[in-house]
Amino acid sequence: MPVRPICTIPNPVLQRVAAEIDTIAPEIQAIIADLRDTVRSHPHCVGIAAPQIGASWRIIIVDITRNPKPHHNHGELILINPVITASSGKHIGKEGCLSVPDLIGTVRRAEKITLKALLPNGSVTTFSTNGFEAVALQHEIDHLDGIVFLDRVSSLKTDVFRRNA
Repeated sequence: MPVRPICTIPNPVLQRVAAEIDTIAPEIQAIIADLRDTVRSHPHCVGIAAPQIGASWRIIIVDITRNPKPHHNHGELILINPVITASSGKHIGKEGCLSVPDLIGTVRRAEKITLKALLPNGSVTTFSTNGFEAVALQHEIDHLDGIVFLDRVSSLKTDVFRRNA
């Protein structure tokens, strides 16, 4: 499947709530394949959401094993209709995004989350995670709700920085 171009702000698809998926049809499998190829084409990227490639569906891929630092993780996660069912703790850290290519920001997230989602084979999964994987999942789920990390910073003046080239 092809590597798709990344939609960047202010593209309206990034501000839209993505549609839920009722049936994992061939069209959805094709989007999953495109997401996988696209995220793999960006060497340091650990996650992507379907709206970032212009597909307004509730699909994300997160794989923090792509980060050079070791982290507890579940490997590659391909999640359909993910919903955070519980969260706790607080994590404050820097985030970047393919859809906001020139900026990074300081964002507050939950430290631990539990979520429920469909897998590509149609089965339901529920699991808990914390740390970097939890942050990456929250970031990508935000994309499904029309939110980019800039919407989560406390102050555009003090919490947003130019990315080093």
